Amino acid sequence: MSKLDELIAQLCPDGVEYRELHEVSQITMGTSPNGNTISSDPQNGIEFHQGKSCFGNILLGYSNIFTTLPIKVAEAGSIVMSVRAPVGDTNITERKIAIGRGLCAIAGKSAIETKFIYYCLNAFVNEIKKKSTGSTFDAINTDDVRSIKIPIPPLPVQQEIVRMLDTFMELEAELEAELEARKKQYEYYRDKLLTPVEHDGQWLLNGKEVKWKTLRDICFQTTNIKWKDAKESYHYIDLTSVSRENHKIIETKIINAKNAPSRAQQIVKKDDVIFATTRPTLRRFAIISNDFDNEIASTGYCILRANADIVLPKWIYHNISASSFNSYIEKNQEGSAYPSISDAKVKSYKIPIPPLSEQQRIVAILDRFDALCNDLTSGLPAEIEARRKQYEYYRDKLLSFREAKK
Repeated sequence: MSKLDELIAQLCPDGVEYRELHEVSQITMGTSPNGNTISSDPQNGIEFHQGKSCFGNILLGYSNIFTTLPIKVAEAGSIVMSVRAPVGDTNITERKIAIGRGLCAIAGKSAIETKFIYYCLNAFVNEIKKKSTGSTFDAINTDDVRSIKIPIPPLPVQQEIVRMLDTFMELEAELEAELEARKKQYEYYRDKLLTPVEHDGQWLLNGKEVKWKTLRDICFQTTNIKWKDAKESYHYIDLTSVSRENHKIIETKIINAKNAPSRAQQIVKKDDVIFATTRPTLRRFAIISNDFDNEIASTGYCILRANADIVLPKWIYHNISASSFNSYIEKNQEGSAYPSISDAKVKSYKIPIPPLSEQQRIVAILDRFDALCNDLTSGLPAEIEARRKQYEYYRDKLLSFREAKK
């Protein structure tokens, strides 16, 4: 029998009480500060976070914006939860922060572990999302937050569960740190392999002469769909369809001539490289697999269709993943609130073109690196995914208490 089993058998053999969140914690709903309280001076204010900056359990916030009191505050060690899309995302803040509308702060009362509440909210996030309403964006109101029900076992049981789940999280964090280090290593070697050196007036890559050509010079023109003649349904690759983490197409919508959005125009082919020109520094790019041959992409993508007599599609793909391309994008994007870059600007970017045999050699090396860093079916990404599923399984199992009869 484990220590947890012993504690449950001793302290709550007949189940535990379920309580509403407001009964066991202090809840602070965020508000928007007025313009006079915003500054960029960390000496005279505290860091300000907005709910719309909360993604995937990570509070991105606005680290360069600060606010002076009065404002709603999450103390260090508090849970910060998004109450508007994405509803239910949580984190524990390591420092005191100001919270704007869209966030709430939660801190356990006496005899309640705040970290235990945090794990409960993670386990019950799907139930929390069901409470959300709204036409423009999903949100849950104060009463919905207050009425969230969680199990409240005796404090020693809470502490043992927190200890066990913290161990799972630490193991996952170690793997993620290792993966991050591997990604930085990959980025270093990728940039090195793709960067020619000048020698006696010639540009060389691994001793092979290269020519500099714009993407326009090495890509074919593409065509748009004529919806009035279209009778079939298509997979629609929207801007959010491409994962920023592994650059794969992860989710599409089925569209036809009757429901196609106005931006659903571009026909993509197998091996096309697509790059999102809206908010381009988010680096949404992918190579079209056979699964999406002859499907439809948003006009928010620049489509790069390689002339195979000159360049490999994967050579283009790896070059637009390089740091030099990202720097070019940062310099040439336009607009502050909603930055973008034109297709013409993207296609004006020059990349080195070595012989096809040298392209093949370098692409094979970079593909192996890319798989080690991003392939969910192998290597560290697969191990992290397996660890995360294991954690979720045990978290849900540990927090599934029988409710005590009153």
